[in-house]
This record gives sequence, structure tokens and C-alpha cells, in this order.
Amino acid sequence: MKRLAVLAIILLSIVSCKNKEIKTVDVSNIEVTFSVDRFEQKFYEANEKTLPTVKNEYPYLFPVQNDSIWLNKIINEAELFQKSQEVFGNFESEKLQIEDLFKHVKYYHSNFKSPKILTLITNLDYENKVVYADSLLFVSLDMYLGKESEVYKDFPIYLAQNFDKSHLVVDIAESISEHYFTPSKNRQFIDIMINEGKKMYLIDSYLPSVSDAQKMGYAIEKLDWIEANESQLWKYFIENKLLYSTDSNLYTRFIADAPFSKFYIDIDKDSPGKVGVYIGWQIVRSYMNNNEVTLQQLLQTNSEEIFKKSKYKPKK
Repeated sequence: MKRLAVLAIILLSIVSCKNKEIKTVDVSNIEVTFSVDRFEQKFYEANEKTLPTVKNEYPYLFPVQNDSIWLNKIINEAELFQKSQEVFGNFESEKLQIEDLFKHVKYYHSNFKSPKILTLITNLDYENKVVYADSLLFVSLDMYLGKESEVYKDFPIYLAQNFDKSHLVVDIAESISEHYFTPSKNRQFIDIMINEGKKMYLIDSYLPSVSDAQKMGYAIEKLDWIEANESQLWKYFIENKLLYSTDSNLYTRFIADAPFSKFYIDIDKDSPGKVGVYIGWQIVRSYMNNNEVTLQQLLQTNSEEIFKKSKYKPKK
């Protein structure tokens, strides 16, 4: 029993290290109410006779087209609909995760009003998996069927690995974070990294119990790699004088979703994409750990001040 207890403590310590120093807050007394409207069930179970009723209920989802277009869509996307029902069932476990997310958002943004959630099928529109529009949150269930699902066989692995329902709450948090965050218009690389770092810190705050790997959309081994090589990445940025560069290619090389980052050296093949996002995140985390500021104050602080006061120094 003692050995088991010690092992449990070690495992908890490892998990804690992986999530750095994430601030946890008590949201148990925060009340949020929201509904989940299973639009996809109403639409894909409709027929020629009942379709007009569905269209009348959701006019904003039906651009003017002949009904034959919609009926063909119901037939052609039947497999996606069936798979989504198998994966998500009654959506109850997802509702619990979303409720906790909304409570944290409301804790930090008192004016937050929980949106109505509409679940739908978008025929694998991976660029719009989640769309947040104030009072409505659209969730494309067909983009979360599991990374091994055959429907994603034509997608690159670095994208498909996040087409899993475990990533849904992260995408919702990211979508909401963009509502509360106005990025700096400065185009120096350090500004872009810290912009991304602020957004990641918002997600940290909204989802304190979610792993860093999930937040970054990394496989565990990719997170391990970037943590082990963080000082080398920072050294590369410094030695190549990239921090204050306005070269637009740096966004593609180190910020955008990609199978790997582009240093143009041997480590490329081992690196994950978005290393600039990760570095910016660690700078912001360091700033928050070394300064007595609130989340709201962070969002209003410029990148130069954050960088100077962060005392960021990657572990060797």
C-alpha cells in the first residue's frame, strides 16, 4: 500500500510538472445555464415532408436553394451523421466539460453569457470546427470522430490527431478566447509570439485541468521534445536575430499549424509545428509568475513590457 501511495504521489508530481504552474480557482458557486440543440438530428432525420419545418426553425442555416439540394445532402452525408451519433451519443459528457469551461470563463469575464450550442455536420470543414458568435456556438461533430476514423484518411496526421472529441473543449475555449483578446498589430516576431502566448494563457485559465499537450494540439512525444529542447529553440531565435524581425515568413515557419517547424537544420524532422506559439506561451507564463497582475491586466499589457518583465529563461 505504501508503495502504491508513493507511486501515486510521483505520478501526480509528473502531471503537475507537465502543466507548469497553472492557477486553479473555485468555480463551484458560479452558475451557468445553456442548452444544446441537436440540429444535425433534426436535419438528417428529415424527409421531403418534414424538411420545410426544419428550415422554418433554422432559417439562418439555410441559404436559398432548391429543396432537392438539401435532400441530396441528407443522403450523401448520412454516414457522417451516423458516425457522429455513435461517437457522441446524448452529448452528456461533453456538456459537463463545457459547463466547467463556461464557469471558468464567467469567473474571469463577469459579462460572459453562455451561448446556445448547436451541433451540426459540416461535411469535414476542418477550418470551421467550432464557431462562436456571441449568443450561438456552432459545433461540427463530424470533425471530432477520432483521429483513427477512416473519414480522415486524406488529412495529414498533424491535423487529424486533433479530430477527436477530447479536443472539442479546447477548440471551444480557443474560440471564446478570441472574443476577449485583441492582438497587437505590431509585426515583430516577439510581438506575434506573445500574442499567441496571451491566447494560450487564456486557455490555461479556462481549462486548468487540461494537459499542455492537448492545449497545444501535440502528441505527448512532441510536447516532450519541445520541453527538452526549449533552450536550444530560444538560442536559435536569439542567435539568428529573429525576435525583432518583421519577416512574414516567420509566421509560417514557427506559428502556423504545420507537421514540423522550419529551422532549415537537422532538427526540423523531429520538431513539432508551432514552436513559436509554445515559446510565447512560456514567456507569458513566466511574466504572470513573476508579476502581481490579473488576467485582465495581462490582456492590456503590451508585448515589450511583458517580455522585459517576464524574466523568461528556458531551462537547459
